[in-house]
Amino acid sequence: RIFHTGLLVRDLRAAMDHYGRTLNLTWAEPFTFEALPLWTPQAGLQQLRIEVTYSVAGPQHLELVTGPKGTHYDPELHTGFHVGCWADDVRAEVAAMQRHGWQVSAAGATPEQGWGTFVFLEPPGGGLAVELVSVELLPKFEQWWAGTGSLA
Repeated sequence: RIFHTGLLVRDLRAAMDHYGRTLNLTWAEPFTFEALPLWTPQAGLQQLRIEVTYSVAGPQHLELVTGPKGTHYDPELHTGFHVGCWADDVRAEVAAMQRHGWQVSAAGATPEQGWGTFVFLEPPGGGLAVELVSVELLPKFEQWWAGTGSLA
């Protein structure tokens, strides 16, 4: 149920231009989360300002994100390279992955709140991260990609 590959970028518009031109992609209107809730084991629950866009053609999308220095979305700290997968039950799917050694690196809410509508997991020993995204967000994404709505 992979639906996107995500990259952290330093300059959203420059990355949109580069990837759009070289991969022949068109983009959803960039969206700014002014206060995205993000929980990490190191910092707890924060409110972050991030900018994000997705390529509009699917079923596989390219996600570009930029965020504040020193946070999960800081492109200077890591590339953010991950795949995003739809999840019917985020809490249950996180628990299943944790049983196989995956560790939560960031989420839309605290563990006690069931992680929220998205959660990033890192595999044991490092490698490709997975972002589980609740299917309850699918209608908003579909409207955004079609140019008829936003993530708000």
